[in-house]
Amino acid sequence: MTRFRPPVARLWLWLRRALLVFFGVPALLAVVMSVVDSYRRRGKRSRPFPTMQPTSARVGHGEITTYSFGADLYDDMIASIESAERLVLFETYIWKGDEIGERFKQALTDAAARGVEVHIIYDAFANLVVSPRFLRFPDTVKVLRFPVYGAGWRFFDLSRYGRDHRKILVVDDKVGYVGGYNIGSAYATEWRDTHVRITGPGVWDLKRAFADFWNLHRRRLLGPSRRPLLLGTSEIRWETAVRFHRNVPRLWMFPIRGMYLEAIHRAARNVWMTHAYFLPDQDFVDALVLAARRGVDVRILLPLKSNHIVADWLSRGYFTQLLEAGVRIMRYKDAMVHAKTATVDGLWTTVGTANIDRMSLTGNYEINVEVIDAGLATVMEELFELDQSNSLELTAHEWEARDLHRKFTELVLTPLRPFL
Repeated sequence: MTRFRPPVARLWLWLRRALLVFFGVPALLAVVMSVVDSYRRRGKRSRPFPTMQPTSARVGHGEITTYSFGADLYDDMIASIESAERLVLFETYIWKGDEIGERFKQALTDAAARGVEVHIIYDAFANLVVSPRFLRFPDTVKVLRFPVYGAGWRFFDLSRYGRDHRKILVVDDKVGYVGGYNIGSAYATEWRDTHVRITGPGVWDLKRAFADFWNLHRRRLLGPSRRPLLLGTSEIRWETAVRFHRNVPRLWMFPIRGMYLEAIHRAARNVWMTHAYFLPDQDFVDALVLAARRGVDVRILLPLKSNHIVADWLSRGYFTQLLEAGVRIMRYKDAMVHAKTATVDGLWTTVGTANIDRMSLTGNYEINVEVIDAGLATVMEELFELDQSNSLELTAHEWEARDLHRKFTELVLTPLRPFL
């Protein structure tokens, strides 16, 4: 005997099955692709890639030094920690418990032992595979562990789901570091990333960014007895050439996307961007397309193969629009490029932690520095051209001639775009 279902119930059943197919099939395909890619990459190491020596540019009342090789950056960061006299603020997303990770931990604990005030923030989710023993610190070090799940009973509150994707180091009032580098031995020599060291008045803004995050989360994660991180005001000095933009999902603040769009819309000569993952919204794509159509030299440098194969495939869904408008797409070979940088018109530069994807631009805690300075822009253009020399340009002909199964895979994965 056939069971009778009311029309509304049948419609709801059909809708649920359709949604299951629409999102379930792409999700299953993404899982399979990730597993297969992880198996294929086992034991593989990157090849040598061109790098630039740390290069400094005078900006306003301070100096900005650009790093494109992790070993150089880590040596200078650790030297700064070892020279600390009063305060060290250290924040990272991934912190591997390997040789490099141990060097940082030792430098930080040694600083605390000699009386320096040391504050550490790290993201627990990003370090789930790291030994809990490595992430234990003496009581002289103040540690804020950003939790794997931070919503508590407020599971409906989307503002509490963002990861802490920032990478910051501030030492005293002298020097600050920010950029894309996580902490680990592989990042020292095998990944192409970009970080900057800042001196001058900009250091105070970076210090304030750390303190604001600490104070926003301290009560929930550290308990009411932990006092806020207070900064003095005697060293405050406005630096007109340097600004920091922070995404703060808890407060629904996401200025980094607006910063990018404003710069792209103002561009008259060139927009050169380097990113690990490129999954923008349509408005972002439209801004790049319009810039290219009005004659701006728009170039996007991405990994030929990143560490997230699904992100690679999803980003290809935008290539047709971009190539048709005249945007040039460069694919970095032999190593993972993890930088999050852009330079516009030989004057505007940004370096930071935010990728061009929804997680970074409208989800995670991120920080980017925006600099209006011709000297730094020249350094960034030279670095982009160096990276471009190690890249393969994707031509419109090559893109149109790709296999049918590739086009089909891109189409099937499309429903996942809003989630990455």
